[in-house]
Amino acid sequence: MTAANSSGINDGAAALVMMTRQQAEKRGLTPRMRIRGWAVAGCGAEIMGFGPSPATRRLMDRLNIDVQSIDLIELNEAFAAQALAVMNDLRLDPARVNVNGGAIALGHPVGASGAILPVKLMYEMARSGARTGLVTMCIGGGQGISMLFEREGA
Repeated sequence: MTAANSSGINDGAAALVMMTRQQAEKRGLTPRMRIRGWAVAGCGAEIMGFGPSPATRRLMDRLNIDVQSIDLIELNEAFAAQALAVMNDLRLDPARVNVNGGAIALGHPVGASGAILPVKLMYEMARSGARTGLVTMCIGGGQGISMLFEREGA
């Protein structure tokens, strides 16, 4: 791992509002996406950054779907090798992963990436007409988290 194949620690921010459909309707808001499910899993801490793979597998098993059926994927790429290892293990189509650039290209504002990735996904799903999208990221200590979204009105 070198600075050339690692995400930069940058400034950044994102805002998102999460609520039930009933609350959105009550407030006159139009839902953009819905959370279909999520999962957290881990692996040995010495396999840094690989946590998204077991988390995604757990989520796909829980929802009884194939990761190949997901239209778009936002994979937090802390490091190039880490992202490639996850993509290889899950057999992800590179054409559907980080289609507008990942953390190596855009930066990794620690503390904000967990909000930035769903916002990026939401806008790209609307732009491209995608129906489903996955956000997955590594967490320190070998952990990972994955969340599946569906675009409203798709």
